[in-house]
Amino acid sequence: MTYACRCLLSLLFLTALACAPTEADRPDPATEADLPDPAWTRFRGEHGAGASEAASIPTQWTSDDYTWRVPLPGVGHSSPVVWNHRIYVTSAVQEDATRHVLCLDTADGRTVWQRSFPTATFDLGHATAYDASSPAVDEDRVYVVWANPNECILLALDRHTGETLWQRDLGPIDSEHGFGASPILFEDLVIQLGDNKAGGWIAALERTTGQVRWRAERDAVNTAFCTPLVHQPEGGRPQLITTGWGPGFTGYDPGSGRRLWQLPVFDFRCVGSPLAAGGLIFASSGRGGAGRQMFAVRPGVPEKGIDAEVVYEISGSLPYVPTPVAYGDLLFLWNDLGVVQCVDIPTGQVYWRERVGGRYFGSPVRVQDRLYCISREGKVVVLAAAKEYHLLAEIDLEEPSHSTPVVAGGMMYLRTFSHLMALGGQEPAAVR
Repeated sequence: MTYACRCLLSLLFLTALACAPTEADRPDPATEADLPDPAWTRFRGEHGAGASEAASIPTQWTSDDYTWRVPLPGVGHSSPVVWNHRIYVTSAVQEDATRHVLCLDTADGRTVWQRSFPTATFDLGHATAYDASSPAVDEDRVYVVWANPNECILLALDRHTGETLWQRDLGPIDSEHGFGASPILFEDLVIQLGDNKAGGWIAALERTTGQVRWRAERDAVNTAFCTPLVHQPEGGRPQLITTGWGPGFTGYDPGSGRRLWQLPVFDFRCVGSPLAAGGLIFASSGRGGAGRQMFAVRPGVPEKGIDAEVVYEISGSLPYVPTPVAYGDLLFLWNDLGVVQCVDIPTGQVYWRERVGGRYFGSPVRVQDRLYCISREGKVVVLAAAKEYHLLAEIDLEEPSHSTPVVAGGMMYLRTFSHLMALGGQEPAAVR
């Protein structure tokens, strides 16, 4: 080979190397078809139901059973989201309010990319953090929100690289406990609720550009930390369901923001998110760390001439922060002080009410016929999702947590204040 040929080959090799994608630029190593339930795209997963049929999540485990456990910068109360082989999680530094967004590989927990955003500090009040809202994710983008008394920033990052694609300021949020409502996705829109003491709003932005498609003002009495859901009523068109002190239960056309119906039934702050189950919408309100009201509502269907109505009210030990979860005709309410009750969805009859102990800000999720919930002290309590009460396991995560478990791709992800852990991925042994 001549000297000129060798030089030409070297030049071609160096050019190819320079043009090769970096690790962050590479697409996920497999397609969605390679994984069961590959995505958990919003707080509490699809429709906010907090449910998975994964067969590879153990009932009980020890610290030796984690696939990986990695530290996170700062402190976080949010829950991750997952798309295929990537998990996205936020955190923040309490001292200076710097926000972090991380993309991790689901196989080993390594950091694919990380972005940091300096923001202004403000008085958060009691028992919260600058990072409380969970992100949302689709095939192309990760959507992140934070707010303070001067602004509410919603931004979209490139899912593969972390590059900022667009950023919008939706206005100030006046709240004594920070901000906790999370974005959701519908068709080509990302939707954000902004109830606060100065009033309220809900807005839909175009996913690709961040342009506001519609914005509806709300007569909010106080901040709502709940995340909306999109519900498909029988015989009707999709509805965007929100709750809040002042507006109560409200149904919107998610494409236009037109209000379809409203039931202003709440006398207290709404923190837990609404849940759709058995054709009904369940939500609670409360104060002082305890739930005070909870209703089962049948949504209105204007195109069929059906008005919204309260079907029944639930009493007893009600959740304030945790969102309920359902299994068939059973509704499970996990309250802030560790009392759990099982309710018949069609009738409101209470089958059982038991104290499991602990204090809770995280919400339960259902995996097949089991319930998992993380206490503020960092203990996972596992119950049978059944008409009879059965405590199945208690596992210590060894660090406090205000987060909700995530299940995607056959794995469960557990987030504490400063760590993220992955569990499962294989069929559990018969004894577990």
